[in-house]
Amino acid sequence: MASENKNSLLDVKGVSTAFKIGDNYYDAVSDVSLQVHHDEILAIVGESGCGKSTLATTIMGLHDPEETRISGEVNFEGTDLLKLDENGYNKIRGLKIGMIFQDPLSALNPLKRIEDQIQEVMIYHTKMTEKQRHDRVIELLNEVGIDDPQRTAHQFPHQLSGGMRQRIIIAIAIACKPDLIIADEPTTALDVTIQAQILDVLRDIQKENHAGIILITHDLGVVAETADQVAVMYAGQFVEQGSVEQIFNNPKHPYTRSLLRSMPQRDNERDELYVISGMVPSLQRMPKTGDRFAPRIPWIPAAAHEKNPVMHDLGSGHLVRCTCYKQFYFPDQVNKEGLSQ
Repeated sequence: MASENKNSLLDVKGVSTAFKIGDNYYDAVSDVSLQVHHDEILAIVGESGCGKSTLATTIMGLHDPEETRISGEVNFEGTDLLKLDENGYNKIRGLKIGMIFQDPLSALNPLKRIEDQIQEVMIYHTKMTEKQRHDRVIELLNEVGIDDPQRTAHQFPHQLSGGMRQRIIIAIAIACKPDLIIADEPTTALDVTIQAQILDVLRDIQKENHAGIILITHDLGVVAETADQVAVMYAGQFVEQGSVEQIFNNPKHPYTRSLLRSMPQRDNERDELYVISGMVPSLQRMPKTGDRFAPRIPWIPAAAHEKNPVMHDLGSGHLVRCTCYKQFYFPDQVNKEGLSQ
């Protein structure tokens, strides 16, 4: 990941999150570690069901303690968030850490005007006057690219388009200029033009506030355009971490390589789109040992996988789980010597 000599804004160490199903707990996130720094965008990528959103809500302290079991450390600016009670978390949420939720329509209150919803976080965390809050709302709406902020401020969520609602969610998340922003699939279900605009907004916010951003997505195109660092997640674990250049130019783990190959290529329009066989295991069927991706690449010998895969440092912060990458190949890309191309 990023260089160790910089002070990290967020330092997640060995975090696991298990949900209670019946009388047992099942890990949705398993022993995850990451770092985020100021002026840095860390993208977490992977298929649906890999644990990306669960990790985000764990960092934000949004799980019911009676239904979840969480271990590890989430150190934010020197404080282990997992040791905070609800009051302690409330002092940080919105002020120091902002979150952009995946579904803006469900995240917004349908009965409140946009201005009132943006002002809520300011009322809770600041001593701004009503006029100062109003001026800040207009400033925020301008900042996220709303063309007519005065009119929009008095509208309700159902009167706005999906792209505008997403901008409102971003405005709420950055209202108090947090040091860390967690963006959970911020461009899902938006057309390509609106996606690009939303990503531009996030980049501008990062530069202006020197914020660190965790960008959760399954869209590798978004990652390539936006991220500085990348963590590839599969079945609750990180399987590869590194700079965006390392992940895209020199991917190692079979899952990372499979994801990249499944991306549509402009110069290969006649070829069939690569499909990763199988699916992410459910929580109840999550393997306790071995490489969790192994069942989806059955042509690789079992001996290539570690019994208890660990992260290996390939240098310059490039980490990969398990040694199976050394023997991985795509069956349809084998040359005459039997080596992968």
